[in-house]
Amino acid sequence: MVNIEFQKATLLSVIDTIDYVPMSVVIKTILKRNTGSIRVFSFDLGETFSAKISPYDSFIQILDGSAEVQIDYSYYHIKTGNSMIIPAHTRSSITASERFKMLVTIIKSGYEEVS
Repeated sequence: MVNIEFQKATLLSVIDTIDYVPMSVVIKTILKRNTGSIRVFSFDLGETFSAKISPYDSFIQILDGSAEVQIDYSYYHIKTGNSMIIPAHTRSSITASERFKMLVTIIKSGYEEVS
């Protein structure tokens, strides 16, 4: 997959940078560094981002539609305008309740500085 970052110092409508694709999850990278990334996702109805465990916290913001987020054994329904932090070292998955778009921000550095 080729990830091309977006041009800096220009206005960006994140929701318009990605389209829905039938029976797919689409990912576009807005910014990626060794210290973290910002990506936008689109999910078609019923699509799932399978369970995984990340060593970093993930901030997710729903831009359009709604989804079910599972974190360990808890379930959350999140919709347009909602945000949450998926904690590091937890098993999580995301399933589209309807088509939805989300922004995901991961910061990989600074954990050693937090007490």
